[in-house]
Amino acid sequence: MQVIATAGHVDHGKSALVRALTGMEPDRWAEERRRGMTIDLGFAWMDLPGGDRLAFVDVPGHERFVPNMLAGVGPAPAVLLVVAADGGWMPQSAEHLAAIDAVGIRHGLLAVTRSDLADPGPATRQALEQVAGTSLGPVEVVPVSAVTGAGLPELRAALARLMARLPVPDPGAPVRLWVDRSFTIRGSGTVVTGTLPAGTVRTGQELLLTPSMRPVRIRGIESLNEPAASVSGVARIALNLRGLAADVPARGMALVDPGRWTMTRLADVRLSVRSGLRLPAEMTLHIGSARTVARIRPLGPAHGQADLGTAMARLTLREPLPLHVGDRVLLRDPGSAGLAIAGATVLDVASLPTLGRRDRRHGRDRRRGHGRDGRHGRDRRRGRGRDYGHGRGRRRGRSRNRGHGCGRRRGCCWRRRSEGSGWCDLPWVRAGGLGRAGGHGNADRGQQRDGQPPLRSAPVPPPAARPQFLPHDIPSLAE
Repeated sequence: MQVIATAGHVDHGKSALVRALTGMEPDRWAEERRRGMTIDLGFAWMDLPGGDRLAFVDVPGHERFVPNMLAGVGPAPAVLLVVAADGGWMPQSAEHLAAIDAVGIRHGLLAVTRSDLADPGPATRQALEQVAGTSLGPVEVVPVSAVTGAGLPELRAALARLMARLPVPDPGAPVRLWVDRSFTIRGSGTVVTGTLPAGTVRTGQELLLTPSMRPVRIRGIESLNEPAASVSGVARIALNLRGLAADVPARGMALVDPGRWTMTRLADVRLSVRSGLRLPAEMTLHIGSARTVARIRPLGPAHGQADLGTAMARLTLREPLPLHVGDRVLLRDPGSAGLAIAGATVLDVASLPTLGRRDRRHGRDRRRGHGRDGRHGRDRRRGRGRDYGHGRGRRRGRSRNRGHGCGRRRGCCWRRRSEGSGWCDLPWVRAGGLGRAGGHGNADRGQQRDGQPPLRSAPVPPPAARPQFLPHDIPSLAE
């Protein structure tokens, strides 16, 4: 078996072509059939003349659904690029081709659809000119019409020749199945589907669900609606998992062999940058069906130079991903209208550190590291907190209101009351202690933090006995 993904501009006939080749409906949603436009990934398969089976992953062509398209194209080893004869080369054709080039797909076929409506010659010349400079290189072209059936036998023969050229993956390679669908079947439980690029899965095998690294066991396997005891890549498979709730797996997660993949948030890569393209500091990283935000730190010359074809960079990922050296990832700026797309090859990965007991409770190592506020975590001993103090028990430092935080030794209210005593008319201040606006607050009514003997709470005086502050007595924040 082999797997091929479609690509091309919206409304160029990708789903109609898959439907004509396989006799199956790739659009799974009623809304897709009502609109006549693919929204999410669709799946179909066919038997080739030689007896081999070919599975299709039909992707959406609209610019709003590019993440869905990348989830389908990412794990596929080959692509069927579709261009309409009456439409020619279009913006989403260019964006899909840039994504194919960034992912590094080297095998493909060009189908010029709607050849019954217009001369396929001009569209063919435009497409070949664009494809020649990408990873696909020279490709075979087949004019076809999904309505009249013209060119379908030639397209089936071209697909058979393409399958014969595809490399055979290693069945003993480590398993990494990117999840593109997850659902529940009554009586069976949780089922996930995906494209298996290499390796072998077997019934009863234990895998880890990333990024949580939760162990799951394969209860059953199906490939193209047929049960199987084991399946080797490349293949479209559905796994019935035991020990996993239905709402846990989602698109972008991966099932991996235990101990054979590195979960990392840090990777050194070699960027493939088009001439004149300047990459932003943050981009969305895509690999398989996963996507996450990555910060780009150039290593060496700036990656924005116009004459630079490749550049070294370090990627810091928001969520950890299972990566190996040699993996191909795609970097995309969603706000650039398809102009900022770059590919990258992973050169080195850093494994995640093992968390200790204190680290698991407080998140990252926050003893003397940087916490949420860019300082020293929940109990900031030597750092500044959100209020420019020293954490919840800030001994010294200034708060937002020019005092010394909740547990300050001494401080003066910004209403200019006397230091260490006096009354404040703020509602949260209690008797005998200074409030959050510059004193010792609720928890410090009966004691001081400077070694002095405890203060006894004094009775709250009547309103008439409290000093009255006029607006002109309140200092400005600049003082």
